[in-house]
Amino acid sequence: MVLVLDTTPTDGTGTPQGNGAAQTAKPSLAGLSRVRLAEALGAIGVPEKQRRMRVNQLWSWIYVRGVTSFDDMSDVSKDLRARLAATYSLDRPEIVSEQVSVDGTRKWLLRLPKRGHEVNAPEIETVYIPESDRGTLCISSQVGCTLTCTFCHTGTQRLVRNLEPEEIVGQILLARDRIGDWPGSTPPGDGRLLPDTDRKITNIVLMGMGEPLYNLDNVKDAMEIAADGDGLSVSRRRITLSTSGVVPEIGRWGEEAGTMLAISLHAVRDDLRDILVPINKRYPIAELLEACRNYPGLSNARRITFEYVMLKGVNDSIADAKALVRLLAGIPAKINLIPFNPWPGTDYACSDWETIEAFADVVNRAGYASPVRTPRGRDILAACGQLKSESARLRASERKPSGEAHPTDGPGEA
Repeated sequence: MVLVLDTTPTDGTGTPQGNGAAQTAKPSLAGLSRVRLAEALGAIGVPEKQRRMRVNQLWSWIYVRGVTSFDDMSDVSKDLRARLAATYSLDRPEIVSEQVSVDGTRKWLLRLPKRGHEVNAPEIETVYIPESDRGTLCISSQVGCTLTCTFCHTGTQRLVRNLEPEEIVGQILLARDRIGDWPGSTPPGDGRLLPDTDRKITNIVLMGMGEPLYNLDNVKDAMEIAADGDGLSVSRRRITLSTSGVVPEIGRWGEEAGTMLAISLHAVRDDLRDILVPINKRYPIAELLEACRNYPGLSNARRITFEYVMLKGVNDSIADAKALVRLLAGIPAKINLIPFNPWPGTDYACSDWETIEAFADVVNRAGYASPVRTPRGRDILAACGQLKSESARLRASERKPSGEAHPTDGPGEA
């Protein structure tokens, strides 16, 4: 049974008020970098010589203790707390809905503040996947996606805009709020599974809505905040960016961000990958794998994960498995075999379990770790390839002048 939680506060009469930045005119400091926190303090008159100290105070309260009210910042003067509260908030993205799967997976539909010429507040989805020894948070980097991968539900939602760094970090803060992952906080009382660890969120994967390398700068800034050892303190070895193959940006991401890398491969032939992952028409398999071989820091200890969704009668033959092994020769790699997760309107079906096992056996015999990813959250459409919000796509003329879309949008983007 799917558990759907009503998280919308009311005004006492039953009228929904909302709980986040979409309902307030005050900008939120939650999710900002040190530089931007200093700018925010300067805007309310904090002298420059005090800003470093004040930034460190705010940083600790926001990213170590997770406070949502300036009143809780006990080492900040009452006068400054009052000025902060008069101008800013500590809001997270607004929760539109929260669903909890039978396996403990949690999916949040989140509403973001309107920006620029947006008529409606855009929405994204974020997923938390608990396991016995870890908790993985799958976060989004765009509202919608440009890439139109034919097996992916998100690909049916056209790009609305890139997420700002604070909107990416805000997903982490919101998730830690909801599962009680701050010091002294308590987990939700719904009886669903959480990992038996001190840290409920141990891993972050950029595998939600969007192509993160088409929003590289904002994603990089957000992951700098996530990995900061004086704050959220998520190890870069536990942050994984998944790309469909934006070849020119792969090396830059490795050099500047230094996280783990995952490649959405899904086919071993260009003609098939052109259909499944249309960006392949621009950056074919040979170019993609060359970029992987040159990924900064690549080693047996820092392997690239290749994701391969198992589609019945499409890419799941023994010949495909043998070709996959040949393609990845010489690349320190792990191969994640992903049973296809169905979604409304799809033309694909998941490979039979016997076929998946036979495919995995070929890969394992070649010396590659090839775990079959256990589908999680299927009952709430939270599994790999199932995320989609209902945000409408903006026409190009309605976008902000600075341009929210990447200048080299993938196939299918008008």
